Amino acid sequence: MKVVNLKQAILQAWKERWSDYQWAINMKRFFPRGATWDILNLAEALLEQAMIGPSPNPLILSYLKYAISSQFDDFSRDLCVQSLLEIMDMFCDRLSCHGKAEECIGLCRALMSALNWLLRCAAFYTEKVKETLEQAAAESQLKMCLERLEKMLGSTKNRALIHIAKLEETSSWSTVEQSLIKLGENLNSLSNSPLRSQADDCVSLIKSIPTMLSVHSEQLNKTGFPTVHAVVLLEGTMNLTGETQPLVEQLMMVKRMQRIPSPLFVLEIWKACFVGLIESPEGTEELKWTAFTFLKIPQVLVKLKKYPQGEKDFTEDVNCAFEFLLKLTPLLDKADQRCNCDCTSLLLQECSKQGLLSEANMTNLVAKRTADREHAPRLKSAENANIQPNPGLILRAEPTVTNILKTMDADHSKSPEGLLGVLGHMLSGKSLDLLLAAAAATGKLKSFARKFIKLNEFTKHITGEGSKSAPVRALLFDISFLMLCHVAQTYGSEVILSELSPAGEVPFFETWMLTCMPEEGKILNPDHPCFRPDSTKVESLVALLNNSSEMKLVQMKWHEACLSISAAILEILNAWENSVLTFESIQKITDNIKGKVCSMAVCAVAWLVAHVRMLGLDEREKSLQMIRQLATPLHGENTLQFYNERVVIMSSILEHMCADVLQQTATQIKFPSTGMDTIPYWNLLPPKKPIKEVLTSVFTKVLEKGWVDSRSIHIFDTLLHMGGVYWFCNNLVKELLKETRKEHTLRAVELLYAIFCLDMQQLTLTLLGHILPNLLTDSSKWHTLMDPPGKALAKLSVWCALSSYSSHNKGQASARQKKRHREDIEDYTSLFPLDDTQPSKLMRLLSSNEEDANILSSPNRSMSSSLSASQLHTVSMRDPLNRVLANLFLLISSILGAKTAGTHTQFVQWFMEECVDCLEQGSRGSILQFMPFTMVSELVKVSTMSSPKIVLAITDLSLPLGRRVAAKAIAAL
Repeated sequence: MKVVNLKQAILQAWKERWSDYQWAINMKRFFPRGATWDILNLAEALLEQAMIGPSPNPLILSYLKYAISSQFDDFSRDLCVQSLLEIMDMFCDRLSCHGKAEECIGLCRALMSALNWLLRCAAFYTEKVKETLEQAAAESQLKMCLERLEKMLGSTKNRALIHIAKLEETSSWSTVEQSLIKLGENLNSLSNSPLRSQADDCVSLIKSIPTMLSVHSEQLNKTGFPTVHAVVLLEGTMNLTGETQPLVEQLMMVKRMQRIPSPLFVLEIWKACFVGLIESPEGTEELKWTAFTFLKIPQVLVKLKKYPQGEKDFTEDVNCAFEFLLKLTPLLDKADQRCNCDCTSLLLQECSKQGLLSEANMTNLVAKRTADREHAPRLKSAENANIQPNPGLILRAEPTVTNILKTMDADHSKSPEGLLGVLGHMLSGKSLDLLLAAAAATGKLKSFARKFIKLNEFTKHITGEGSKSAPVRALLFDISFLMLCHVAQTYGSEVILSELSPAGEVPFFETWMLTCMPEEGKILNPDHPCFRPDSTKVESLVALLNNSSEMKLVQMKWHEACLSISAAILEILNAWENSVLTFESIQKITDNIKGKVCSMAVCAVAWLVAHVRMLGLDEREKSLQMIRQLATPLHGENTLQFYNERVVIMSSILEHMCADVLQQTATQIKFPSTGMDTIPYWNLLPPKKPIKEVLTSVFTKVLEKGWVDSRSIHIFDTLLHMGGVYWFCNNLVKELLKETRKEHTLRAVELLYAIFCLDMQQLTLTLLGHILPNLLTDSSKWHTLMDPPGKALAKLSVWCALSSYSSHNKGQASARQKKRHREDIEDYTSLFPLDDTQPSKLMRLLSSNEEDANILSSPNRSMSSSLSASQLHTVSMRDPLNRVLANLFLLISSILGAKTAGTHTQFVQWFMEECVDCLEQGSRGSILQFMPFTMVSELVKVSTMSSPKIVLAITDLSLPLGRRVAAKAIAAL
């Protein structure tokens, strides 16, 4: 049979795009069995046809490869192997393909089978080298073979194409792995060391193909990481009750995005803890910080230890971090002075208990710190010797919390007196705050609160009550009520709210707290129905307060009294205003209210606070006087047990409740000195200064210092509440864009990211959905996106997008963020109308491996220009964040495809580079899944993005379509 016919067969195969095995089957059908391929000059005919165009035709070459690998396994014919290796020289380093996507995928497959053939060839000759007679010849053949392997694998482009083939055909990759094992076994017997090292290099290159994207170098030129510092400070100051897992994930995210080496990362966490201990205001805040440092952070590190660390041992990193920490003597000395003990040694022991440090390392570190403390300045005053150090108390309080929870589980009706004794102990001194801080840091505060709510509910049962058990019940009601108020004010009301229970009744305290308790940012209506209970109950309560010399206790329904007291106070106020009651009668009534149960006074003041807000300047006097009366404790003999301890908590609760109103009405009420701290971090904004000036001045100070302190965090939080998300984000971005020095912009980004953690979800939506599109579409603002500030903004945007997307998928909004008002957030669905692609077209796409050629080539169909991996993964576009990301990538895509370029084009490039830098390998479902497939070919045209690794990083290789897009882009490079 003549060659002409062979040519025709080749052309027909090319036109009809036969795959390599179809080609083999058809060739056997066309040509009789007698003819061997050599007679037909098959290889030459194929090569001639393959080399016609400007670049080799990959489809026809794949036929040749198939013929070689299926026909030619006889490696003993040295000359034949040699000529085949020479053929490889022709195209190995100049492979490219500008054809359709499936041709490019064909090229990937062909490369992988060529790799497999070369490996088998090398394995054959390494085996043959062992035979003494054949040694020289085998070595020269092996040398030729390894040279081709090196040449082929030396190009990143080829490795990237093989990477795609590996995902496309996992079975073929496993044969490559088997060939590798075989070659590895034979290498040990190679005596020729240059050949051996050459072979080892080739093997390691092949082994690196599957992990091409996961190699990230760490930052080794920095020692301070303000983001980690600020995230830890923010958690310790504002979110002690939060779960540890979201914090751990956020810290890991920062570590990965900023490529922080492990020891420096752990060091930064400890540094932030010590700064928090030194800075925290006295009282509750100090106890919270102590609990955070000594109880919560070791737990965080235990969870961090579970993350894969590569080759390193995490305990070694913790040891290394402590070694660094011990060099910061002034910081440690100051913390020791503040806490009146050796903080570092206590921490080391705690870490050792949690398995974060080996015994030997701990002993060594403790010895170093003890020696160092010999030279520390000491406070030798007598009063200091009597103060028990907080860290020791907190560590002892933690097991006590567990014991109290067990005690509270018992049946209250059996021995209420015993329970009262336990509660009385809890109230003395600073025990309560210690126990609450320890419970909050170990995640037990919610169950603590639930137990007190149960106890509070238990006191409703009054059947057959005698005069002996009545005071005990009154006290159990009062103590549980006061404790719950105190917890709600110190740790936020969400700690107390139960998860939606099945249609059971809502406990009394929850109802009262939600409707009647004043909190920051919550405006109460004094005429709300919740303050207007059944009038008969109100009348009888007024009569009881007015007529009796003291409160009755037997058969008293305390929760009803607490709900009726607001209406009763209104009646009494009206009577006083109209001179029906004298001041003496009012005194007697207020004494009755606060005399036995402090919680009635708390409920009365809660309503008065709401009432005073509604009154004119000249109408407030009597209401404020009444608050004064209720806040002053009784000094009579006839009070119930633990009165002084209860008054301490009551005064603290009333002070918190009245703070806003007293400031607005410029009134002063002297609350009895309770030994508790005044309200920390309250009223931080300077009067008469516009909030924008406050924001810029605080940010400038923070930037100069290089780290965020807890006071600034609280100011930022107040400003975010006050100005709203858009105002806050927009003004801070403007501050960032003013910076012109590179190191300043980088520091600003690290700090801004941490500040945005105050409400990452909403700030990210605003940044990506409003601020960036405005900057990118308004040509008068393009000049602001110059390097360095523009590059820094791109970095910030990517960091925020990645953090929000990963935490958002796990549904982790902290309680602090859930509480924030959401008035200033528009409906993102109507704001960004996305063309929701018809599912039928999508399904057709999904199922087709030999995809519709138009999708990748025709820009005129709306479908092709916006189709992205997220749609194929059926990500919900109802979700605001997904919608905003999809729109941002459509905008980026249109900027890349536009005919005019400018700083905004440069910005897009920085944005994409940062995406690639921050991504983990194989992170299907990252923000890049919202990138339209057509954008890949546009990006490759940008010089800094035209590398095979970047193409692999930005396309979703888990999808057949993603692999085709990547193969097409890489083959054209």
